[in-house]
Amino acid sequence: MSCRRIVLLGPPGAGKGTQAAAIVRDLGIPHISTGDMLRAAVKAGTEIGLKAKAVMDAGELVSDEIVIRIAEERLSQEDAKNGFLLDGFPRTLSQAEALEGILDRLGTKLDCCLALTVDTEAIVKRLLKRAEIEGRADDNEDTIRERMRVYERETAPLLDFYRERNLLIEVSGMGTVEEVGERIREALR
Repeated sequence: MSCRRIVLLGPPGAGKGTQAAAIVRDLGIPHISTGDMLRAAVKAGTEIGLKAKAVMDAGELVSDEIVIRIAEERLSQEDAKNGFLLDGFPRTLSQAEALEGILDRLGTKLDCCLALTVDTEAIVKRLLKRAEIEGRADDNEDTIRERMRVYERETAPLLDFYRERNLLIEVSGMGTVEEVGERIREALR
């Protein structure tokens, strides 16, 4: 596979987590998620990690500035030099622009943005079923549809951002885990 520096995008419930595990296993690259980055920085007690902890402890959302600094810290680590799968970052156009700057400073470039595309109604059904199986009371139809609206408003514009840079690879996230995984492997070659 020639794509080794990857941004993974897709709406909630598209199967990003499931497919990310297979991609990083196949490519031998780290899976770097926003949540993991924040937890690692807090655990390591870095200056930016302590700032993030204070914000999270107050129940607030971590600012773009903090997320971007933590991403730069994480991407500069040795295991990310030969590739990475970014999941949950960037989420906004300003974060995508900041990522370009980070990668420039690190002397590397993004290979592709892998976007899982799914039908909204299928996602709602998928997440309602998952909520029922896992007993997630917070995943009701209203909250799911609101998460989809937030994705459309804040993250979906990244599709055009990466399309304009000839980095976008769109793969249907509909079908079985295996079918989607095979489409991804084919697209990343």
